[in-house]
Amino acid sequence: MGNTYVYDFDADAPGGRELLGGKGIGLAEMTRMGVSVPAGFTITTDACRAYMAARELPAGLAEEVDEHVRKLEATTGKRFGSSDDPLLVSVRSGAAVSMPGMMDTILNLGLNDDATAGLAARTGNPRFAYDSYRRLIQMFGEVVDGIDPHSFESALGTLKSERGVKQDTDLTAEDLQQLVATFKEIYRDETGRDFAGNARDQLLHAVRAVFESWDTPRAQVYRRANDIPDDLGTAVNVVQMVFGNKGDSSGTGVCFTRDPSTGEDILYGEFLVNAQGEDVVAGIRTPEPITLMRERLPEAFEQLTATLDRLESHYRDMQDVEFTVEEGKLYLLQTRTGKRTAGAALRIAVEMAGQGVISREEAVARIDAAQLDQLLHPMLDPTAEVEAAAQGLNASPGAASGEIVLDADTAEARGKAGDDVILVRWETTPDDIHGLIQARGVLTAHGGMTSHAAVVARGMGKPCVAGCEGLSIDTRAGTVTIGEHELKAGDVITIDGGTGRVIVGPVRLVPPAIDENFGTILGWADDLRRLRVRANADTPEDAAKAREFGAEGIGLCRTEHMFMAQDRLPVVQEMILARDESGRRAALDRLLPMQQSDFEGIFEAMAGFPVTIRLLDPPLHEFLPSAEEATSDAMRRRIAELHESNPMLGTRGCRLGLQWPEIYEMQVRAIVRAAAAVQARTGEAPLVEIMHPLVGFREELARLRELTERVAAEEPSVEYLCGTMIELPRACIRADEIAEVADFCSFGTNDLTQTALGFSRDDAEGKFLTYYLEHGILERNPFEVLDQDGVGDLMRIAIERGRGVKPDLKLGICGEHGGEPRSVAFCHALGLDYVSCSPYRVPLARLAAAQAALADEGVTALAVGG
Repeated sequence: MGNTYVYDFDADAPGGRELLGGKGIGLAEMTRMGVSVPAGFTITTDACRAYMAARELPAGLAEEVDEHVRKLEATTGKRFGSSDDPLLVSVRSGAAVSMPGMMDTILNLGLNDDATAGLAARTGNPRFAYDSYRRLIQMFGEVVDGIDPHSFESALGTLKSERGVKQDTDLTAEDLQQLVATFKEIYRDETGRDFAGNARDQLLHAVRAVFESWDTPRAQVYRRANDIPDDLGTAVNVVQMVFGNKGDSSGTGVCFTRDPSTGEDILYGEFLVNAQGEDVVAGIRTPEPITLMRERLPEAFEQLTATLDRLESHYRDMQDVEFTVEEGKLYLLQTRTGKRTAGAALRIAVEMAGQGVISREEAVARIDAAQLDQLLHPMLDPTAEVEAAAQGLNASPGAASGEIVLDADTAEARGKAGDDVILVRWETTPDDIHGLIQARGVLTAHGGMTSHAAVVARGMGKPCVAGCEGLSIDTRAGTVTIGEHELKAGDVITIDGGTGRVIVGPVRLVPPAIDENFGTILGWADDLRRLRVRANADTPEDAAKAREFGAEGIGLCRTEHMFMAQDRLPVVQEMILARDESGRRAALDRLLPMQQSDFEGIFEAMAGFPVTIRLLDPPLHEFLPSAEEATSDAMRRRIAELHESNPMLGTRGCRLGLQWPEIYEMQVRAIVRAAAAVQARTGEAPLVEIMHPLVGFREELARLRELTERVAAEEPSVEYLCGTMIELPRACIRADEIAEVADFCSFGTNDLTQTALGFSRDDAEGKFLTYYLEHGILERNPFEVLDQDGVGDLMRIAIERGRGVKPDLKLGICGEHGGEPRSVAFCHALGLDYVSCSPYRVPLARLAAAQAALADEGVTALAVGG
């Protein structure tokens, strides 16, 4: 017996979401609940994977589809391909993980000339029949044959212009019959053949096309951006068509059981009368608020609200629902866990926990740690005087200023180059995903709160203003009109996704005010996590910000940043240029009170928490100008003397401190004097940790520990720990020897990644590493997500050997990986004591650490699919 690739919605399938996809499992579950769902069946992700491997439909699939079509005919009393009362179906994608708009859908399959005439006669509604047929030809042409959508849209626009109408719905049955003929000509011109009239051929071509859409560039870009595996594949759902375009008693819509932007417990969504679903999702017509459906289709609205209550209670989470009303009867086409902003996610989780729907542990597990970054993005300065040039829909919160770009390719190129750009489009399509990723925000003339631009922007934490009627675009001329303002590509605008305002010119942005739900979730997370969370902070201001975000100490204070200040750099240069030790010490004596003052500010900001101070790490030439900019012959000579072919592996870190011990002596002296001064002032002893960088040999740290103890003895009241930063593979392998003379070790994973992989970060990113990621040689950028198999294995060796010698050895991580959720989970599994990251990533790390602990208990977020 061969593989089973097809399951009816009411059948028991063995594989769940991974087999049926998010949309398929939702339709099956709603069918079992007795919700009004059109009949249909799902072709599994197994079939997609088999197709992708062989580039042909797997053996037996076509026959299985035929069998299930016959069952569907028996259920509906209609025949697929009939010219009298035809069964029509839609073919919709549905991966296990939601990828909104990234894959393809085709509606109205089964129509041809005869079937359309029969449908018109049977329903007495020829306008509906020919409207459905022209949609099929366009969608089939675009999805199956790759015809440019503008070919069809242009023909539609020309016809509306000739008839003097604005909306598709204003066209008559005769107009649409003419449009069908035009669309068939376009199809013939583009493909060299007539439009497929055989219903079975249409269906199998459509199934192949949906499988192919799994591997389109836009889907690949989306998966990379959202860390979705390439080998999941998509299911295909074949669903009996129900029609929202049958007249004023019909319609279609998308709604959420709560507001996905704010989390408020209200019905949120949009609908269109006399339309099909793609009109709402693709932003083809600007829809109406869902609340107006109460007046336009009152009975269907009551059915809808009752069903939404059932679905949210059943799934115990906010639902995103697509529905169609056909001549007054409601049908649900999809339900899935709704995508939401970080602010909405927090509010929904807190309120559902408060209502007893979910536990606090589930509430914490449901928040996407990486998404919290949204809440730390800027918004318009409330004191700034601004005048809105135009008003659109507040589709995704946050604010951004940037230069206008009119296409996704330019947005990608400019964004990657570090420019702030706003992508301005009539409406976005899934093919614009690469530009959306790089843009600061997106502004569209068409589309609503559930359009592609809105959904994708919310998921990325980018501001979006959609459906801006005051916006018009001339892409050929490269100009836009916003209200009364004529602008061109490259001009600066500001969008406020929270209010829908569009402003000409830049506006001051300020950090957002974090609400009580943020604090509530993080408070619950703190009760659940084992890992401590520190911050990387180099100034008292950074330290204060870190405490504000809940940091429990400083895991990395980089002293070299203090040397770069304008009032200090000349003194540092004087120290470097000195010809002997006495000259260096004289300059260092002038630097000492400056360093001491810095450390006092940091110790006071971190009162009661540990502060790890890394002694000078970079090579000395970094404090000098280039030879061309040198101000004296002596400086030019010194620059030449300090030149190294590979300074990253040269005279830096502990090697510098061993050759010029007076530098580290000054720094240790400044640290202990600052600690003593703060203790005298406040009565509270700072928790001091002195860290020597780039140690690879036991003897290096042994000698520097002796230096540290000798100088620190000048302030005998100050207690401290002396340790090292593990940045070299040798240090990992010989961690047992190093641990003998270390009180703590902190993994500097930025440099450890470079030295373990042999990658120079500056030379890899944007060059060969980009190629590696695009071509699947590496799944992730190892400088963003910890390389657990390579660098992680070195860390594991270091932990085992270090704690084998000293079981209570304190261990942490202070690279930026310390704020990346997957890397934090790995650090939890390794048994580290703490992670440290930039202040703005501290909330992410706190949540990720709690979720890692919950995962040990089997508590994880609900899967999201569709």
